[in-house]
Amino acid sequence: MFFRRATDGTRQQISLENLYAGPTSTACWIIGGGPSLARLDLDRLVNAPAPRFTINLAGSGLFRPHFWTSYDPTARFHRSIYLDPSVTKFVHSGRAMDLVPETTFKVCECPALYLIERETQRGFHDFPGAGPEPVTDWQDSLIQAIEIAYRLGFRQLYLAGCEMVIRPSPPLLREARRRKVFWIPGELLGDFVRRCEQAGLSRAEMEKFSTQSQYHFDEKKSFVAALQTDAHYFRIAQTLRLCRRSMALAGLQLTSVTPRSRLNAHFPVMTVAQACRQIEKVTGNPRREQTHGRYSQTMDRRPANSGPMRDVSPHFWPAKQRSPAMAAQQQQPEKRQPDKPSPQSSRQNPSPRQKLQRALEELPEVAVRL
Repeated sequence: MFFRRATDGTRQQISLENLYAGPTSTACWIIGGGPSLARLDLDRLVNAPAPRFTINLAGSGLFRPHFWTSYDPTARFHRSIYLDPSVTKFVHSGRAMDLVPETTFKVCECPALYLIERETQRGFHDFPGAGPEPVTDWQDSLIQAIEIAYRLGFRQLYLAGCEMVIRPSPPLLREARRRKVFWIPGELLGDFVRRCEQAGLSRAEMEKFSTQSQYHFDEKKSFVAALQTDAHYFRIAQTLRLCRRSMALAGLQLTSVTPRSRLNAHFPVMTVAQACRQIEKVTGNPRREQTHGRYSQTMDRRPANSGPMRDVSPHFWPAKQRSPAMAAQQQQPEKRQPDKPSPQSSRQNPSPRQKLQRALEELPEVAVRL
């Protein structure tokens, strides 16, 4: 599923599936670029013992990611993401021969970068995909990040900066209220605009007011583009709602730590601090772990009241597998070698040659004069 490609097109498969799976549901932050990200407790989030998987420009100016993916064209993203070897990157194979921004390097030459193929015909019933199958393509970076994280072995995903909604600006809301039009939290921006138009507010007037901040970084879309983006966000939120059973069957849990997200009506919600406590309950809290005396520690450090333990084999588990060469060797009949007579048996049952040798030894020596 994951692979690299050389500049001559040579393809090399890389096995990363379930590399990050553990004895419990391993956790990962999925981080979008919503405006709420800058208002979260980022110190707790960054120092939590769980990796950060960012999407597109999310996290820019705030922190560096451990994993990164994008759906959009290469030219929209930063050179430092592509060339930073500490960031593991996942991009579509069609971007392999693109140029890294501000360089003459090919994307496929970047360190820690893996290519993926996409599957457009996957339904809600089999999301997320598994095994060697391509990654689900529903034309969305969040969906892509969720599935890649799942393929890597993560099962508990905390979604930060994922509002999945674009809201009208305060001036537009005030103007709409003057016309007895009120914003319904979570509704599509396009539906709100249509109700404003029915109340006599023209599209040109609304474009002057624009929308609220769309990202936590310095970027903005036009009013028309914001309408399209909000409709896309709504579709993806509903898509994830309809995938809840298939994700549960796959053992994948989504939890929102994004205030006022469209996902909050359909998935568990908690604060960043609560998510960090949940992660630390499993992995331990690195801020409180002691080092004094560890190098002289020799005693067992099992949890208290863990009881006796013994490694056993599964019932009816087969015997240890033999190598094919050993099995073939053991199946061949052994060639019987002639027995070598022991010294004792030689004395008791001498051979004719031994008898002749003894007789010659017993002959007296006779001097011969010439």
